[in-house]
Amino acid sequence: MAKRTHEIRDPVHVFVRLDSQERQVLDTWPLQRLRQIHQLGLTYLVYPGATHRRFEHSLGVMELATRIYNTVTAGDALELVKEWVPELLDDHQREYWRRVLRMAALCHDVGHLPFSHAAEEDLLPEGWDHERLTAEIIRSPEMVAMWEAMTPPLRADDIVRLAVGPGKAKDGMGRPMPFTYAQEVLAEIIVGDAFGADRIDYLLRDSLHAGVAYGRFDHYRLVDTLRILPAPPAGCEDELGEPMLGVEKGGLHSAEALLLARYMMYSQVYFHPVRRIYDVHLRDFLREWLPKGTFGTGLESHLAMTDAEVLAGVHRASTRSGEAGYDPARRICEHDHFRCVYSRNPKHIERNPDAGGAVWAALEQKFGSALLRRDSYVQKGDTANFPVLREGSVESSVSLSDVLQRMPIVAVDYVFAERSVEGRARSWLEANVDQVIAPRDGVGDGASG
Repeated sequence: MAKRTHEIRDPVHVFVRLDSQERQVLDTWPLQRLRQIHQLGLTYLVYPGATHRRFEHSLGVMELATRIYNTVTAGDALELVKEWVPELLDDHQREYWRRVLRMAALCHDVGHLPFSHAAEEDLLPEGWDHERLTAEIIRSPEMVAMWEAMTPPLRADDIVRLAVGPGKAKDGMGRPMPFTYAQEVLAEIIVGDAFGADRIDYLLRDSLHAGVAYGRFDHYRLVDTLRILPAPPAGCEDELGEPMLGVEKGGLHSAEALLLARYMMYSQVYFHPVRRIYDVHLRDFLREWLPKGTFGTGLESHLAMTDAEVLAGVHRASTRSGEAGYDPARRICEHDHFRCVYSRNPKHIERNPDAGGAVWAALEQKFGSALLRRDSYVQKGDTANFPVLREGSVESSVSLSDVLQRMPIVAVDYVFAERSVEGRARSWLEANVDQVIAPRDGVGDGASG
């Protein structure tokens, strides 16, 4: 008799278990390809242990999403939202959505390009991103045949909804897909900004492999206290909103730890300046190396391209002056990256909200764009405001937590210079920075970032 349960060892979750039908999905090329896609791009050039791949992350997200689902649908956990999520109250429907959730979590990253997010920016045709590629793969004939053969049979569109979430999920005609309240919450279990299994797993896994402690928190306690709750009242309103993921009061400290871990991992690892400039050099290489400067969107070409092909191209180009992408390839292989000569300064932001842009423009005029690069990011959205169940009532997390009220946003703004002008750029900027960032015509005077 064929083995019905398969166990996979995992350094974060110890074991990840699949049944034989799920194992068949795992054995397909779209999933196996993720063994050749680095989770953190070229981060291993800064943190040598960060060589883990999207494959094990996808397994971890499936495991965590399942634990969350089992917690939030058990017993009377749905009492406060039962009118919103009727499909989760029926045993057969609940089992169907559990299977959909697991497959969506397993497949949520199959659309990633080589080197993950590092390669996506400006390297796909307009209107395309890795979520759209993920949806195309989930709807491909090979995968649809597997979904329909499962017990119970699954609808590909339901898997797409949960794998990419509201706002990203489109039907075959490119139109936004409708979501029920239950589907929105199930998608949040996987890709939600606050408590998504994707986020929980990558913080734990990236922290482990990078060799840092920033991403660790008590995720066991957090998962045990997660609930589907009505959104807390907004401002002076009394009415509760639509259902979303929140926590019981006993999990509030674990939730705080998660959001602090996110802030620290972004600040110390994901936005490490050397890590970021390697991403810039990689994109510079890909723009020159790829046909027409972008990745293809056909599934055959997408699935044929992994980190291995890109690295082979990088190494080949780095040894041949005049080859397409030679300069950025050489910089990657020889660790001859541009150096950071300016980073975001809160005092500068107070005087000019676009201080980084002003510095970039001034240095570009002085030394030329070929010798400079800029990399900036400001966190979008509010992940700190979620419902908390306390003594039978639902309250806003921000109203209960001093930590969340003071949670800083992630914001970076780097200007990098080629080593030949690094010293001169630093000296010139030190002597002229006050004039460079001075607001023009009073714009930005006294503003804060």
